[in-house]
Amino acid sequence: MTTPVIFRKDGKEIVAVFPAEPGTLDLSTMWSYAIVGQHSACTSGWYRTTQPATPDEYKDLLEELISIGYDDLKIVKRITPDMTRERYKEILRQKGL
Repeated sequence: MTTPVIFRKDGKEIVAVFPAEPGTLDLSTMWSYAIVGQHSACTSGWYRTTQPATPDEYKDLLEELISIGYDDLKIVKRITPDMTRERYKEILRQKGL
């Protein structure tokens, strides 16, 4: 199984967004990771305010992710409906619904 990841730029900060992973039990959140701050939740609204990061911009972050155990990453360019469904399904499972 692979973990989809999207690298985004928020100003000068590069963030890895995991669109299939819930950030909290709120349906609009996803898991994210940045060198500063490390793991946190991000919202769909925040995601839409960011820009795509280039491979040169995200290479250090990708190396860090791999070094902490993310060895199954699949770099993607956009959030698909399947990723959103997977995230929603996990949130509902965690809520016991």
